[in-house]
Amino acid sequence: MSDQLILDFPVETAFGKSDFFRSPANALAIDMVEAWESWPMNRLVLIGPDGSGKSHLAHIWAGLSGATLFPSSDIDVLDADAVTQRALCIEDVHLISGNMAAQTALFHIHNFAMERGTPLMMTGRGPVAGWGLTLPDLNSRLSSAATVAMEPPDDALLAAVMVKQFADRQNVITPDLISYLVLRVERSFSAARDVASALDSYAIANKRPITRRLAAEVLDNSGAQGA
Repeated sequence: MSDQLILDFPVETAFGKSDFFRSPANALAIDMVEAWESWPMNRLVLIGPDGSGKSHLAHIWAGLSGATLFPSSDIDVLDADAVTQRALCIEDVHLISGNMAAQTALFHIHNFAMERGTPLMMTGRGPVAGWGLTLPDLNSRLSSAATVAMEPPDDALLAAVMVKQFADRQNVITPDLISYLVLRVERSFSAARDVASALDSYAIANKRPITRRLAAEVLDNSGAQGA
C-alpha cells in the first residue's frame, strides 16, 4: 500500500446509507441487505466482529424496509405477535447465550415471523454456532438461516472506520495521519476504535492537537507501533 490514502469517503456519524463506506470486506453484506426482498424465507443473519458496522447496516436496512430495530436485551419483554406485524431486526443475538427466557422469546418471535412472511434480520458476533444458544430448536432454526459476514477490514475500510471514529469524537484529523495509522495498527475494527480513543484521550490530557508526532508517542508508549 502507498504511504498516502485518498480519503474521499464521508465522515458523518449518522446511520445513513451514504455514511457507510463500501469495500470488498463488506460489499456482499451490503448487497444482501439491499436485496432484502429476496432473502430465503425472509430471514438473514448478519455476522461480524465488534465495530464492523453491523448496527449501521441494520439501520440502513430499516430505512429500506421500514423495519423496527430491537436490542437483544429487550427480547424477553417483547410481544411476539405485536412485533412481527412488520419487518424487524434483533441486534446482538449472541448476547442472549445465558438467558433461556430471551432464547425462548426469540424462538416465538422467529416462528411468528416465519408464519407471516415477516422479514427478520438478526445480528451477532461470529457464526451462529459460536453464539452458545442452549435452546436446541432456536439454534437449529438460526443455523439454517441465510448468513452473510462482515469480513475483516482491508486498508481502505480500516481508514474509513478510523476517520469515522475520530469524527465521532469531534477530532480534526488529516489524511496524512490516517495513512500513518493504517500502516501501524492491527487490522481490526476494535484496533481502529481503540487507537482513536487513545489518541483523543492523550490529546485532551496534554492539550495538544492530534498529529503524527502525537500518534507516534501514543503508539510507542503502548507498544503498538510496527515496522
